[in-house]
Amino acid sequence: MQSKFDFDYDYHQETLVAILKEIIAMPQRPNGDVLSRVLRKYPRQDDKSMHSRTQLVQAYRKFAGQYDIPPYDEEQMVKLRRKPMRTISGVTPVTVLTKPFPCPGECIFCPNDVRMPKSYLSDEPGAQRAEQNSFDPYLQTYVRLLTYYNMGHPTDKIEVIVLGGTWSFYPETFQIWFVKRIFDALHDFGNGIDRRQDVWDALEQGSQLHPTHNTNSVQIMGADFNKTYNQVVQDIYKAEINRSRELAQGIVSGTVERSPIDEYATWEELEAAHRYNETAPCRVVGLVVETRPDHISEEEVLRMRRLGCTKVQIGFQSLNDDVLRANRRGHNVAATRRAVQLLRKAGFKIHAHWMPNLYGSNPVLDVEDYRKMFADPDFRPDELKVYPCSLIESAELMQYFQRGDWQPYTYDELLSVLIDVFKETPEYCRLTRVIRDIPSTDIVDGNQLTNFRQIASKELEKRGERSMDIRAREIRHQKVETGTLDLDELYYDSSIGEEVFLQFITPERYIVGFLRLCLPAKDTSALHPDLDDAAIIREVHVYGQSLGLGENESGIAQHSGLGKTLIERAVQIATERGYAHLAVISAIGTREYYRKRGFSDKALYQVQNLGEYQT
Repeated sequence: MQSKFDFDYDYHQETLVAILKEIIAMPQRPNGDVLSRVLRKYPRQDDKSMHSRTQLVQAYRKFAGQYDIPPYDEEQMVKLRRKPMRTISGVTPVTVLTKPFPCPGECIFCPNDVRMPKSYLSDEPGAQRAEQNSFDPYLQTYVRLLTYYNMGHPTDKIEVIVLGGTWSFYPETFQIWFVKRIFDALHDFGNGIDRRQDVWDALEQGSQLHPTHNTNSVQIMGADFNKTYNQVVQDIYKAEINRSRELAQGIVSGTVERSPIDEYATWEELEAAHRYNETAPCRVVGLVVETRPDHISEEEVLRMRRLGCTKVQIGFQSLNDDVLRANRRGHNVAATRRAVQLLRKAGFKIHAHWMPNLYGSNPVLDVEDYRKMFADPDFRPDELKVYPCSLIESAELMQYFQRGDWQPYTYDELLSVLIDVFKETPEYCRLTRVIRDIPSTDIVDGNQLTNFRQIASKELEKRGERSMDIRAREIRHQKVETGTLDLDELYYDSSIGEEVFLQFITPERYIVGFLRLCLPAKDTSALHPDLDDAAIIREVHVYGQSLGLGENESGIAQHSGLGKTLIERAVQIATERGYAHLAVISAIGTREYYRKRGFSDKALYQVQNLGEYQT
């Protein structure tokens, strides 16, 4: 029986087909005005309203190859897709948040919204999605996949980004369970199975995090800081914390039967999910977690790798010990150096967070700090989020502001710092985000513009300059002819040896694909037996609009053989440098890809024996 919420595509076939034919005939993706004119020309047959872009996406999937509409073509889907920039970097990102939980930090600049994991705000879009889904990993993942599918985006190559507080501070059993449930959602979605109602019912029955139960109205005010975030969270969620602990004990002892929301899973269960994902319809091509430098150890690094992680977001915030101390960050620069070294030895991509305008700093010190980040081989992150400090009402920084000890930068001061940031960022680094997308209603004073990246870029353009970071050079929608590309090689020192950034670029230095190759010094001890006497491929990425597995489009970089060529060059370099092996920190869903390119499965990495290439 059809629900009143279902859309009858067959009933609306005449108008939908007419719209699709007009759009397919267009040489490029229509802008909003052009699309609106077409939609008004063919209104819905029932209420004369306009069809939505989501309905056009589903209609194209249904009617392609019929009614004089050509067979399905990814290039035509791009014309219909909502928010095409979401997957323009080649993968489909799915962000999930962990639940509110104590944090080891006491940073004075950090928001203290007890409805959220530490440092997040309840009215940020991603945080709202998490709260609406009870912070459950299965629900968050499934709902996000469904949204992408309805908008016309591919859902087979997924980068999973786990945010929220300090990942390394959550219990190991929670970590295993959280990641496994993400994989469960991916597998169910890919196979057309929907268990959301079962999860929702279990949450409604037994979890304080369900929206109908999670009704706390406690607020921490930074100007009157009587209780810390940790104290309030432990008090509010005491029952939830105790329930999780007791259930885990009962599951281990065999006295409790597990439900979908019980925060417990074994390594064996997660590894079984990993094996299935290797050839699943929705594959994980990257898994990211975020943590603090002082919570990185050899044990933690190897645990993250066993979970399937390939990238770590890590809060540098500052490389000035005086500034870190003044902001009660809880660690020094030496801890950041050790953390980066361990992550690099393990082959992880390093995604740093850096904050100008912290208490105790100033624009001159910030620019010096930023230059140090890339001048000093101990740092040199692969990706970077630049988050100028914002004044949030729940942050302890409010007291410093009210005393006149700290002020947000003026427009001109912030612009000056960001221009230097753009100019000082090397080609091997990607500025993932500039300015955190905090709702203006949460900012007490200071910058509320979220488009400062564009403002700074335009100012650089006026000066005849441009940012050379990866994001500014991505090929995006441009067509490419592989024969016109140059393979550029950038060598730079790191804390454990040397890095090679191999990049395919156009004559204008726009980037189409790249590979990060780590060449550890021969006297560097390997972090894991898989990495003995091995160079390490830390990342292979080909840009351009994300295509489905096995799809290929003329002029689109993905699936044009660039990745294979980059790997072959990495093999050649590693062989020339005398390494016995070439390892790769592959994601679960890319294992098949690397097997086809000569890599064999080891315990935590895939490895190719270079002996046959030695001369």
